[in-house]
Order: sequence, then structure tokens, then C-alpha cells
Amino acid sequence: MADNERLCLMAVHAHPDDECISTGITLARYAAEGVHTVLVTCTLGEEGEIRDPRLDPNEARPRLAQIREAELRCSAEALRVRSLHILGYRDSGMAGTPANKHPDAFNNVRFIEAVGRLIEIVRRERPQVLITYNEYGGYGHPDHIMAHFITVAAFFGAADDKRFPISGSDAPPWQPQKLYYTAFPRERLERLRAILHERGLEDPWEERERRAQEAMEASAAPGQRIRQQAASMFQSEAQITTWIKGEEFYPQKRASMLCHPTQLAPDSFFLNLPADIAPQAFGTEAFILAQSLVQTERPEDDLFAGIRS
Repeated sequence: MADNERLCLMAVHAHPDDECISTGITLARYAAEGVHTVLVTCTLGEEGEIRDPRLDPNEARPRLAQIREAELRCSAEALRVRSLHILGYRDSGMAGTPANKHPDAFNNVRFIEAVGRLIEIVRRERPQVLITYNEYGGYGHPDHIMAHFITVAAFFGAADDKRFPISGSDAPPWQPQKLYYTAFPRERLERLRAILHERGLEDPWEERERRAQEAMEASAAPGQRIRQQAASMFQSEAQITTWIKGEEFYPQKRASMLCHPTQLAPDSFFLNLPADIAPQAFGTEAFILAQSLVQTERPEDDLFAGIRS
């Protein structure tokens, strides 16, 4: 890397609050290091839940996009994100819901148009590293899957000025060097659950397992979907290529989560873990290196391994 090129990290997420859950430590850590951090949020989460007890759901629903945009900006500030881009597509809702059919939903937009818009941002911001979800969207949400596909296309297309001509911004072609997928190690989850059981604390995954079992018993098809989602959401530690440690940045991650009360109620499990458990549980974030144009040794402890001078 040339000495005069700044380091830049870009995370592409589907909805407000996604940025803090899987990349909050990472964004805060690299911002503190002086890296130019960029957050691209594809939708404003119009189909999300409303868990903030201060809001009347009937009154808030029509303006949920505006509420969640304010939450997103609060979170980006807490994580010291240097540049925030909102693509402004409509939330597609969970798979199989009527919202999937809305003509403005993210999963219904012209793919090449969405890719082109993201490529323009990539060319302007010039990130060496891109982060998004795996091909399952982490847990199967249509917007996460779409974010995956446009980010992969932008990784390969931002340097191609023949297929994607220079736009009115005159930003020249740019080739990112590394593409990562967010990951959630299964073994780490099991260790956390063991600690919760040992201390007699709430295990929020027990209720999810019960509902999954009921669905599998009721019908083979929903059960199969649940098994597929579980398989895609959690990965073995053996699959993880990169660990980003930053327990000291957990307060910033928690502050960013507190910015999203519509999605994380004040009594949320994730906001109320004991102080000695929370940094240990959420102070390290895991990634899988999906594409790289540079050589690195694995496991990595730096997303810019092989790039830094």
C-alpha cells in the first residue's frame, strides 16, 4: 500500500441496529486507530418491531423509518463512524411476509441499479476492506441476503469501468483488497450459555429452541427452514479466519445498542448482562475472509493484515 493511501474500512448492513450487533467492536476499534470507517445501511427498517415502551406502536408505525434513522445516526456517532451512507431502500420484512411483495422493497429493486449505487460509494470512499453477511444473510432475512449479493458484486465491479462506467461524481475505479463475512462462533455461544446456567441467569436461547422444536414437530417444511437458518447463523470456530478483539470498546458497542430502543428494549438480555460477562461475551467479533487479493497468515487478528505498509 502506498504511504499516502489512507486505510479505510466499509461495512455494508441491511438495517439500523445491524451495525452494532456484529461489527460494533470492529468499527469502534478501527476508528480509534485512525482508520476511516464507513457504514452503508441499505434500508431504514420500516418493517421492524417496536419494543420501545415509550412509543405507541400505532402512532409510531407510520414514521418508523424516521425514528430508526435517528437511532442509526446516534449509533454511528457512538461508534465514531466517519462516514454514513443510507441507500434508502424499503425494508423487505422477514422471509415469507407480505412486505416481501412491496414493489419498493429492497429485495425487489433492480439488482444492477443497487450494485451501481454501492459501487459509486466504494469508488468515493476507497476502502481496502469490505464487510457484509454471508450468502445466507446471516439468518435468512431477504435484506441481509440482498446486502450480501450487492456487496460481493461491488467488490468485483468497482474496478470495472467498462461494465460500471464512471458516474457523475467522477470517482475513479477502485479495487478493494479484502472481503469479509460476519460470523457468530457456535462454541462461543455455548460457553456463554454454560456461564448463564452456572449462575442461574436467563438463557434467551432456550425459548428460541422451544419454538423451533414446536415448529419442527408441527411441519417438516418450517422445521427444515429453521435448521437451515441455525446452520447459517452460527459457524464453527474452525471456520473463523479473523478475530477482532476489543473488550475495551465494549462500552461504545453497548452505547450504540442503547441508541436502538425500538429494537432493543431497556430490559433486553443483551443490554443487561452482568458487567463481568458482557465484555467477555461481546468484546470480540469474528469474521470469515471470503475474498483476498493479498497474502495473509491465518488466523488473523487484523482486517488489514497483508495491507498495512
